[in-house]
Amino acid sequence: MKSKTPYESNSDHLSPNRNIAPITTEINDEGALVIGGCDLPTLASRYGTPLYILDELTLRATCRGYIKALKNHYKGSSLPLYASKANSSLVLSKLVSSEGFGLDVVSEGELITALESGVKGEDIFLHGNNKSIEELSLAYDNDVTVVVDNNHDLDCLEEIVSSKPARLMLRLTPGIECHTHEYIKTGHLDSKFGFDPDQFEEVLLRLKNAPWARLTGLHAHIGSQIFELQPHRDLAVVLADALKLARDFGHPVDDLNVGGGLGIRYIKEDDPPSIDEWVAVISRSLEEACMERKLELPRLICEPGRSLVATAGVTLYRLGSRKVIPGIRTYLSVDGGMSDNPRPITYQSLYTACLAEAPLASGVETVTIAGKHCESGDVVIKRLELPPSKSGDVLVVFSTGAYNSSMSSNYNRIPRPATVMVQNGQSDLVQRREVPEDLIRLDVLPSRFGAVK
Repeated sequence: MKSKTPYESNSDHLSPNRNIAPITTEINDEGALVIGGCDLPTLASRYGTPLYILDELTLRATCRGYIKALKNHYKGSSLPLYASKANSSLVLSKLVSSEGFGLDVVSEGELITALESGVKGEDIFLHGNNKSIEELSLAYDNDVTVVVDNNHDLDCLEEIVSSKPARLMLRLTPGIECHTHEYIKTGHLDSKFGFDPDQFEEVLLRLKNAPWARLTGLHAHIGSQIFELQPHRDLAVVLADALKLARDFGHPVDDLNVGGGLGIRYIKEDDPPSIDEWVAVISRSLEEACMERKLELPRLICEPGRSLVATAGVTLYRLGSRKVIPGIRTYLSVDGGMSDNPRPITYQSLYTACLAEAPLASGVETVTIAGKHCESGDVVIKRLELPPSKSGDVLVVFSTGAYNSSMSSNYNRIPRPATVMVQNGQSDLVQRREVPEDLIRLDVLPSRFGAVK
């Protein structure tokens, strides 16, 4: 079995974010693509399509890459968190926790998923710019740290807290711009997230006089799918200043959370920093900023999401109809699209793909991969070089482990795909495929409309 494919960019398995394909990707003797020891055409036949596949070894290698980098580069203690909004499930929560990660969550559903998987409340951090009373109560009752985004959070918590103080982390808007999509910039001042700099002292004073609260950390996040390193250097300075001010107010702040945002390689032109480079820059910058301010090093917390799970995932589709518009375009339609991957229509995201049974074959035509939904914009890939193909062939789209399953929908009442985790030749179903009957399970037909036939 061959061990190298055109979709692998380097040999460092501790930084899979720089690969396009999972690190176990191989070609078998029949020329078909294999991931986790499982050949993809067989998985498509066994589980159906569309199908999400997660490679366990890539996931564990990425976790270990972050753990190793933090130990190598940061002189203080550290805790990486998995930003579970990227892909939330029982198996992913359990897996990353077993590798030494905590979790950040942004809803009651994500919090319940983390708790049900066995993650300890003290290792969970609840985010969100409009948390409900129910979410805050569940977090408080389970010793979860609440990342306070605004005064509304504080007002609600003051009503909820009873005997023990709530453990809080303040989210700041650092005012740092970075080159990423407008919708995933979160660090600049015009953002719905976090306290603005001119609110910070007022909040510190309020919490100093609040026996129901214990401020233990500060948080900031500058965006997502970032290839630049300088914004992270700037963030270290902003957070160190905030740390000094909080400690001057008498708050026992020991945690600094720098967020996540490290990008991945979706197409061959992408060139993100490695995990090691990203952690090294953040660690060095924070240590220098704290030294200049004569501050004891805080516990460094970071929140990788996309860079932890995206490369581990691929999506399998079957090709269906073909439409040739002479001199303009050839459309190949697949049996999924924007309901299982809304990123192209939402963010104009780019992807790499190939045929599962001919991954190394030379392209003979340029095609547009269209989804099956009733939207002209439902296009998975606009320009893809493919070898000769036919209806029923399996198409593999790489780097779909993040924000595909978690952002999926039932648009056009299409059921969501199943998810399979692969490892050492074994495939395990970790999320069942929805069926059409699931889509009407919560519908209610009032009696005045008559009996259902």
